[in-house]
Amino acid sequence: MGTLVINSPKVELLQTTSIEEVEAVIRAVYKQVLGNAHLLESERLITGESQLRDRKISVRDFVRIVAKSEIYRARFFETTAPYRFIELNFKHLLGRAPLDQTEVSEHIRRSIESGYDADIDSYIDSVEYETAFGENVVPYYRGNSSQVGQKQVGYNRIFGLVRGAAESSSSIKNSQLVYAVATNSATKIKPLSTVGSTEKRFKILVQGGKSDSPRRRSTNEYIVPASKMTPQIQRIHRTNGKIVSITEIF
Repeated sequence: MGTLVINSPKVELLQTTSIEEVEAVIRAVYKQVLGNAHLLESERLITGESQLRDRKISVRDFVRIVAKSEIYRARFFETTAPYRFIELNFKHLLGRAPLDQTEVSEHIRRSIESGYDADIDSYIDSVEYETAFGENVVPYYRGNSSQVGQKQVGYNRIFGLVRGAAESSSSIKNSQLVYAVATNSATKIKPLSTVGSTEKRFKILVQGGKSDSPRRRSTNEYIVPASKMTPQIQRIHRTNGKIVSITEIF
């Protein structure tokens, strides 16, 4: 098994940044926000690039433009499972994995109630983004466990989303962390060769739901393959069910 290393050098736009270095900043934003995707010349966001070169907007503004673009929406919102979309937003915009079910549920709720743009703004306008990247640092993977305040669970989970220098976010459509996040359990760091190689099954134990009376909370059990975990958990949340446990069936 090879060693997986997350190496995300800090890229920052300064007042003294040369024209060549500005181009490097633009490339770094595309690479980070679009998940290492190959970008055609016709897909480049020319107006945003020009504004950044002229210092009319900040790197954070350009990150917002890319994340709200049709190319981002088409690659990560319209063609992936909702849980996967949230995972990728955390990865691309905050440089980390989601830490708990509350974070994921909040973004799903906001996306449904307030719309796509509002949810994207919630990452970029957050105190966390401001503290980590400010106005002119390109977001990067914050997977170093030595970071102040970095939880071990977050360190492990980022490896579930970043699978090496050549990986592309758009190549995987299903959630990679739905089980770990829903159960608040540890994420195993898997060798690259084993990712997606088998279809595991899980047993979800759920208490309650919309049909239950306040005095009686029924318990239901669901057996689902890994590829169906995301829609099943979404259905559970929509019916106000509480996930008691998720266990792998061997």
